[in-house]
Amino acid sequence: MGKSTTAVNLALALSKLGRKVGLLDADIYGPSLPLMMGVPEGTRPKIIDKKFMVPLLAHGIECTSMGFLVDQKTAMVWRAPMIISAFNQMLNDTAWSELDYLIADMPPGTGDIQLSLAQSVKVSGAVIVTTPQDVALLDARKGIEMFKKVDVPILGVVENMSTHICSNCGHEEAIFGSGGGDSLSKEYGVQVIGRLPLDLTIRETTDAGNPVVASNPEHGATQAYMELAANVEQQLLRATSSNRDGPTITISDD
Repeated sequence: MGKSTTAVNLALALSKLGRKVGLLDADIYGPSLPLMMGVPEGTRPKIIDKKFMVPLLAHGIECTSMGFLVDQKTAMVWRAPMIISAFNQMLNDTAWSELDYLIADMPPGTGDIQLSLAQSVKVSGAVIVTTPQDVALLDARKGIEMFKKVDVPILGVVENMSTHICSNCGHEEAIFGSGGGDSLSKEYGVQVIGRLPLDLTIRETTDAGNPVVASNPEHGATQAYMELAANVEQQLLRATSSNRDGPTITISDD
C-alpha cells in the first residue's frame, strides 16, 4: 500500500518545512529504509558508551533501521520476543537529537510492534495509508480499530495511488477504484488528509535512494507530499491540544 514510500517522503516534506525530523524503520523483518534513503550497503551507525546508536543522516533526516545492522540478504528468523526487544532498542537506544517529529514506518498488520510502540511512548498520532480498492480498505479498518483501542489519535487517512495520469496523453484514471478514502472518512469520522498519485517518478526515485521530495521539488507528486505534511501538522495541533489525559477532578470546600 506504499506505507514506507509515504513515510519517507512525508519525513522529507516535513524537513522542507523547516522541521527537524527522525525516521524509525520499525519493520524488523523487511527493512526498506536504507535503500529508499540511499544509504550505502554496509554503512553502520556509531556506538556511544557501548549502548547508544548514533542515527545515520540521509537527506537531512536522522534514520535508524535494522537494515543498518545486518546485510541486505540476512533473513530475520526471530520470534516475537526478539523482534520486540530489537524494536525497543532501536527506539530507546538511538541517540536522537532534539526532534520536532519522529516518523515511525510501521510493518504491515496490527501485531507486536504496533502494540509495543503504543505502550513504550506517548504516540502523538497515526496516519493510515491505504489504496482505494476494497481489499486494502479491510486492512485500513483494522489499523484504525487497533489504534483506537490503544488510545492513539488517528490524524487522517492517506489515499495512496489515488489516480494515474498518463505521461503521454495526460488522461487521468482511477486504476484502483475511487472513493475508498472517503468511505473510511465517513465510517470513522476521520479526514482524508492526502491523495497521492500513482506515478512512475515516485517509484524510480525511491528505488534510486533519492526520493521525489528530495530530488524533484517541482514535481506534482512532491506538491502532494508537501500538502500532506501541512495537513499532518494541522491535525497534530488539534490532537495535542485536546485533553487525552481524562478529566481533572477537584473537591471544593462547599
